[in-house]
Amino acid sequence: MAEEILRLEQVRKAYNVGLASQTEVLHGIDLRLERGQFLALTGPSGSGKSTLLNIIGLLDRPTSGRLFIKGVETGQLGDAAVTHLRAHTIGFVFQSHMLISAFTALENVMLPMLADRGFPSPEIAARALELMKRVGLESVAGNLAMNMSGGQQQRVAIARALAMSPDIVLADEPTGNLDTKSADTVFELMRSVNRESGTTFLMVTHNADLARRCDAIIEVIDGMISSR
Repeated sequence: MAEEILRLEQVRKAYNVGLASQTEVLHGIDLRLERGQFLALTGPSGSGKSTLLNIIGLLDRPTSGRLFIKGVETGQLGDAAVTHLRAHTIGFVFQSHMLISAFTALENVMLPMLADRGFPSPEIAARALELMKRVGLESVAGNLAMNMSGGQQQRVAIARALAMSPDIVLADEPTGNLDTKSADTVFELMRSVNRESGTTFLMVTHNADLARRCDAIIEVIDGMISSR
């Protein structure tokens, strides 16, 4: 049986709890992710995809239900423990790159490791350079992020997401701002990392072609998983 990386049990999320304006966005989500899967998360705008991704990424907590990551029930953890688990288990790739434009590509990749260690070291620099090589950008590692193309910036963002060797990478519309060729390059890069390292990927996308190239599609409609 494949190794379970993440499990949600009857996860619900409501906002303005206890007020007349209380609204439930997620309605009892059950979901299991296994090591090495490459999954698409789809659904119309307002369906609850972003809320679900935030809960999986430990950026928000469910109103009820349980979230397990590598067997740890996260609802039992304090904020410091959640932050540590997120940093060491989950990598993030955002649609708008979220790089620091005045930093070099290499410095951007180093950031998660610096945040964890608190100080620079030759090992951190070597790890960042190794990742720049992995995404095919070793030759421009010293370039400022602001001087790179959109496709290059997203490849740097993928390298940064891998800095802490996460078990899961959450990619939120990673190709949404890219042209077709760059989007395909970024997708294939993520797929290559997935196949070679066994890292689990969950990718939010509105691109039906890319979704079909994933192992499976998780569709969210009106706060519920419609199909898998």
